[in-house]
Amino acid sequence: MFEDITNSIKILREGGVILYPTDTIWGLGCDATNEAAVEKIFRIKKREDKKSMLILLDSPEKLQNYVIIPDIALTLIKISTSPLTIIYPGAKNLANGLIAADGSTGIRITSDEFCHRLIHKFVKPIVSTSANISGTNPPSSFIEIIDDIKKSVDYIVKWRQKDIIKKQHSSIIKLEKNGTFKIIRK
Repeated sequence: MFEDITNSIKILREGGVILYPTDTIWGLGCDATNEAAVEKIFRIKKREDKKSMLILLDSPEKLQNYVIIPDIALTLIKISTSPLTIIYPGAKNLANGLIAADGSTGIRITSDEFCHRLIHKFVKPIVSTSANISGTNPPSSFIEIIDDIKKSVDYIVKWRQKDIIKKQHSSIIKLEKNGTFKIIRK
């Protein structure tokens, strides 16, 4: 794992894209503050840049650097027993492609050991979007990732490639500044 983290950080700092395991499914990742890197992921996925991608952080304490935090958010993070992506209002300090038209962005505090260590050492948020071409089914394990995706990234993490346990997407909740919320995906 140490070698993968070292290599991933090098690529992320250079504005590259990694293919990596997350607490949900395998994802494409880059520095969430680097506009060119985010655009590269949109090209790899053949995805419209109007459809935002989520980011991963390693701790709730870092949220304040990137979004407005409604009071209920920290409670939801604390009580969640499975991966939870929260769409927050007032996104800032992120690449424009990660901020929706209404100024919001989706963030998940990762509990995955690899992602947590990677983000902690990288000291910035990382994009996390499914490793598939837009409009196709996302892969639930490494062996399901198509070669076109593998060939288009700058580094493929070796950690957990042989896992056969299929993982699911996170739940998604959208929060408003006033604390009201909407469940997007259970």
